[in-house]
Amino acid sequence: MILDRYFARRFLQSFVVIGAIFLTLMILIDLIEQVRRFGDADLSFGQLLQLTLLNTPAAISEMLPLLMILSTIALFVGLARSSELVVTRAIGRSGIRALAAPVALALGIGALAVALLNPIAAATSEKYETLSDQYRNGGSSTLSLSRDGLWLRQGSKDGQSVIHAAGTENGDTLKLIDVTIITFSPQGIPTRQIIAQSAELLDGQWLLRGVKDWSLSRAANPEFFSSEYDTLALPTTLTRERILDRLGHQGLVSIYDLPQLIRDLAQAGFSTKQYEVWLQAQLARPFFLVSMVLIGAAFTMRHVRFGGTGIAVLTAVLLGFAIYFVRNFAQILGENGQLPVMLAAWAPPFAAILLSLGLLLHAEDG
Repeated sequence: MILDRYFARRFLQSFVVIGAIFLTLMILIDLIEQVRRFGDADLSFGQLLQLTLLNTPAAISEMLPLLMILSTIALFVGLARSSELVVTRAIGRSGIRALAAPVALALGIGALAVALLNPIAAATSEKYETLSDQYRNGGSSTLSLSRDGLWLRQGSKDGQSVIHAAGTENGDTLKLIDVTIITFSPQGIPTRQIIAQSAELLDGQWLLRGVKDWSLSRAANPEFFSSEYDTLALPTTLTRERILDRLGHQGLVSIYDLPQLIRDLAQAGFSTKQYEVWLQAQLARPFFLVSMVLIGAAFTMRHVRFGGTGIAVLTAVLLGFAIYFVRNFAQILGENGQLPVMLAAWAPPFAAILLSLGLLLHAEDG
């Protein structure tokens, strides 16, 4: 138990040091990217730093597999150079037994990433998107789904418009059905209400069909000044790609909200495959981090007198990247319906664990 605590402390120290280095570099790089991206928006340094920090939790979440494998490599290379692994084996404890503490820590960090880091990253990413829209377009654009249908909000310097649709139709363009639009002034006062049978998103405008339009600011009786049109064009800053990106960006949704969102998406007529795969992939994340620990250990739990430490470290990192690529590729296949959801999310981490255990057993027992 004392030896396990020692290995756990060494692993945690490596994880914190490597994580701090990568986090510092990531913040500096992202700050430069925000300066480039919003160079024409005349933002202060504080606003740019705020955008950078809002991106930080999501970046930490993405870096966890790399941090795990590098921390494991640092731990076991250090133990091998100090001959502590030789002493551990000499007292009758196998090298695989020495992995108990790092594996337990990886499971714990993975569980915390799913339970705490995921909701934080989702909230900060959503705030980042809102501020980005506000700085670029003078108003924010948001999207949400509920049992009542699809809700959109588009912003401009002239005010905000809230769009509600009962559902969508599949096609080359984004088409909403049973649409209600309410326009607000910059002071938040309703100025216009529109209902339409459908709204098709074209280049820079909504093309409304079967329209009735009320002016809410001209008189006490808006019905008297209402108008009906076969078609009506309404300017918009939204694009089909931005809406589908926001709709398909799983990172903007907390894991606690995913089950309800999947049900709402299905009721609104959207595909839920990518959200189902994302949910299962998040639940499998602790095991994926364990696989990174085992892969790092499989190539570095050897004495330095055998040589080839640099090649072993490079091989471990490259294999870790390969497993990461395979996991992402399997998720894409799952989102496209070419693999079952459970297989796409759970097969890569468990395959990586079995592969690394095979390498470890071969190294330990021949």
